[in-house]
Amino acid sequence: MTFKLPRSFSRLLRTQKAYRKLIAKALRAPTRTASKSRSPVAAKPKLGEVTGFGSNPGRLTMKVFVPRTLPAKPPLVVVLHGCRQTPESLDTATGFSKFATQRGFILLYPQQNETNNAQRCFNWFRPSAVARDRSELMSVRQMIEYTCRRYRVDRSRVYVAGLSAGGAMTSALVATYPDLFAGAAIFAGMPFGAARDAISAMRGMRSGIKREPQEWGDLVRSVSPNAKEWPPISVWHGTADSVVNPLNGRALVSQWLEATDLVNEAGRTKQMSWGTLEEWKRGDRLQLSFYSVQGLGHGLPRRFSNQKERAADAYVLPSELSAPLELMRAWGLRTRRSV
Repeated sequence: MTFKLPRSFSRLLRTQKAYRKLIAKALRAPTRTASKSRSPVAAKPKLGEVTGFGSNPGRLTMKVFVPRTLPAKPPLVVVLHGCRQTPESLDTATGFSKFATQRGFILLYPQQNETNNAQRCFNWFRPSAVARDRSELMSVRQMIEYTCRRYRVDRSRVYVAGLSAGGAMTSALVATYPDLFAGAAIFAGMPFGAARDAISAMRGMRSGIKREPQEWGDLVRSVSPNAKEWPPISVWHGTADSVVNPLNGRALVSQWLEATDLVNEAGRTKQMSWGTLEEWKRGDRLQLSFYSVQGLGHGLPRRFSNQKERAADAYVLPSELSAPLELMRAWGLRTRRSV
């Protein structure tokens, strides 16, 4: 006797398999600038886990790094990892905790769990996971609120950065809670509202998504219709990214130009030794920037000082351009005279 699966269920199984293959490809795909090691190296414990920060509807884990000495009202930097990454591997490779010690800010790492996503990707493509005050988005906001209260954070200096799935989650956070952040950086990410399920996510990551600028802007306006001001946003993408099509970087720029009411033609383009930098200002303030890094694969670019840091995470890639340093400069996180 032959048992036939319903067509819809069979299609779902195929989609899940294909999505897993795409993530697996991301984990092993060589890049022009990637290090030879493709698996994270365990780092010395630096990050402390925090429980009881809120109702945690998204069932995420909260990890923080707090320097021994801090200014009276320290800044806060929130970093969201990509699929199969850990806060520890990403922190070792980027050196963010070292910067936190030198420059006096608190570091927050929301962490995805395998019970939510087998590849530990933030579920940016599920509308229920990125809805205002619900699920994973709300868990991250609760972490930020807890940290601000616990450490008397300067609420005018809260910054967020995310890589890949974490970059797509950063898009959702800024679109939904623009008044929460003083600056945002999206690395190899996806526009807010780019997908509604695993099928459309996989297709969009691979091929890129083409929509009119107004359509992209409307997705942001639909969740924050009364927003008047937006934090400065930087978009970062490698031209050799084989996991998230570079067209998605351009789509992100289109979305935030429209949402922040900027004109594309008013931007300024600079040819750099590492690629192209495009900038858009509102008055004297830099509102949007796009770092298109020539030859960079899927990841975050950084200049490495030692091999241990370089081997810590396969998606923090050696480059002439060092994103962590660039963010420190853009966000005004300066080295303290005495630590």
